[in-house]
Amino acid sequence: MTAVPDALVVEAVAGPVLVQDDGRPGWAHLGVPRSGAADTASAGLARRLVGAPDGSALLEVVLGGLTGRLESPRGRWIAVTGAPAPLRVEGRAAPHATAVWCPAGARVSLGVPATGLRSYLALGHGLAVSPGLGSGLGAVLGSASTDTMSGLGPAPVRPGDQLPLAAGQGSPAPAAGLLPLGHDWPVPSVRRGSLRLHPGPRSSWARGASGEDALGALTAGVWEVGAASDRVGVRLHGADGAVLVPTGTQELPSEGVVLGAVQVPPSGQPVVFLADHPTTGGYPVVAVVDPADLPALAQARPGERVTFTRAPR
Repeated sequence: MTAVPDALVVEAVAGPVLVQDDGRPGWAHLGVPRSGAADTASAGLARRLVGAPDGSALLEVVLGGLTGRLESPRGRWIAVTGAPAPLRVEGRAAPHATAVWCPAGARVSLGVPATGLRSYLALGHGLAVSPGLGSGLGAVLGSASTDTMSGLGPAPVRPGDQLPLAAGQGSPAPAAGLLPLGHDWPVPSVRRGSLRLHPGPRSSWARGASGEDALGALTAGVWEVGAASDRVGVRLHGADGAVLVPTGTQELPSEGVVLGAVQVPPSGQPVVFLADHPTTGGYPVVAVVDPADLPALAQARPGERVTFTRAPR
């Protein structure tokens, strides 16, 4: 393996660790999903804490377990946001959502967070990205994001990988004043309130068991995150056995779907699309989760409960 002069050398991973940036929006007409960080608010905060450019590549770490060594001629500022995975630099505990200096050669490790699902590790000026083959992570359609559904972008991070770091060193900043409007601290969470729903294009194609419309059934019920949830979508099960009932037997031709779309498959258990969602689907979209509330849903663990409310008009 050829040594990379300025890189994070991965020593261990436990769960999925993916390279993510702002994804590939604008290519849905070619069937290419958007991808990008699932919790955009936490990813953006991590970049701003270390002074990295907006949209630069960083690591999305599911339930911690990442260990790496900074092989660099100089140190780097690093920050962890999102799910508060315990951060250690050369064995010393470091604070969450704070720019931390990592000396050259130091070992960085993320433990298992007590809450939340996805942590974001930003390093210096971001991970190096090149347009195609080059000295950095190869970009596809302008992005180095790993898309778990289509397979576009870098492979999931494995031990032995050398993740190249971009040239330059950002200036660290305190979290105060950097948090996006409405951002939950320290991690977006479905426990802090109901998620807002907008009517979908097929809101009349399903109803609750008592005859209420689809939005009424969604907002009246308590929903539990299913174990099969991933970056493609969050599968919800009625905590009290609630389901959505199709209003007819007509088939729906495949049509375009958007981030946050709430689809109702024949099972009646809704699915909310996340970052790696397909560009088309054949099940009715009865509602759409407000974009500002999707980071909280992206941080929900299987078994957590979710409630919805109608978004103001």
